[in-house]
Amino acid sequence: MNESLLRELVPAVIGVLVRRGADFAAAEDAVQDALVEAVRVWPEDPPRDPKGWLVTVAWRKFLDAARADVSRRHREARVEDEPAPGPAGAVDDTLQLYFLCAHPSLTPASAVALTLRAVGGLTTRQIAQAYLVPEATMAQRISRAKRTVSGVRLDRPGDVATVLRVLYLVFNEGYSGDVDLAAEAIRLTRRLAARIDHEEVAGLLALMLLHHARRPARTGPDGRLVPLAEQDRGLWDTRLIAEGVEVLQAALGRDRLGEFQAQAAVAALHADAPTAEETDWVQIVEWYDELVRLTGSPVARLNRAVAVGEADGPRAGLAALAGLDPALPRHTAVTAYLRERDGDLATAARLYAEAARSAPSLPERDHLTRQAARLNARLRG
Repeated sequence: MNESLLRELVPAVIGVLVRRGADFAAAEDAVQDALVEAVRVWPEDPPRDPKGWLVTVAWRKFLDAARADVSRRHREARVEDEPAPGPAGAVDDTLQLYFLCAHPSLTPASAVALTLRAVGGLTTRQIAQAYLVPEATMAQRISRAKRTVSGVRLDRPGDVATVLRVLYLVFNEGYSGDVDLAAEAIRLTRRLAARIDHEEVAGLLALMLLHHARRPARTGPDGRLVPLAEQDRGLWDTRLIAEGVEVLQAALGRDRLGEFQAQAAVAALHADAPTAEETDWVQIVEWYDELVRLTGSPVARLNRAVAVGEADGPRAGLAALAGLDPALPRHTAVTAYLRERDGDLATAARLYAEAARSAPSLPERDHLTRQAARLNARLRG
């Protein structure tokens, strides 16, 4: 093992952790723990990307330490209210913290933001991206939330809907971002579903399982993003799909539809299609209609436009986009896709390139750049 390389990488890795939100001392401690792990693991299994390996392990060490510290402080704050000694069931401290941070004195938006920052370990920038707001706005929201709860005891758990929004955002960050929290979000949602008989808890669990089942096919061997239509469906985890569908069917059978059940129904229709061409886009549009009715979300309307474009043709999809704000994330990429479907390759190529410049992740940026290059090559040919 190259010890000089390890020493050279330490400052850069610490810098990455600090930029993600760790204070310098905590970052140093996490990197030292990662170095110990490297000394143990690398001689038998050297990584292809030493810096990436160190960043990943150090960040996980930092999150573990941060969660343990938050858990300890909350246990100390609650010590006077602890019950008398006796038999007790298993307690998931992390799940309890999610509930505690969803305090009744906070608005749902502030509770989600605070929980993601204090418990989930996400940076302010990552939370802002999930909320589609500027980073400065999110920083102010988190600061206000901290001030709000600074003088109260976190002994009244928040509502289930807020906790579900937290888990959903954590899952999405783990699924597409640079912090792998997807498995943790699924674990916590399973525990929540085992403790709470709530159709939307089941709906969220089904949604996570169905999306997670496609994870092995989302990227190619070279790390490139693979769109849903091009994925090798033989790589999808059929066990997770079957579980997700079963959980969803039980939730829908209660006839109390919520947004997570509607999203899971869309995911189930994708999972049910043997090929992309056999996708039931008409039903998917109907489920997006329900989702828009339930939430009014512009993101749901954007996804609905894609489904309309598949079900009724690209011009119908473009018409569905007409009332949406062009500044909406991925609006430009969706427009590019529908323009290409409609045969306007020059406009599509320009829009793909424009979308690439504002893509939220490197894999997505690379994918959109390749799409633009592909169309430009066809236009030159």
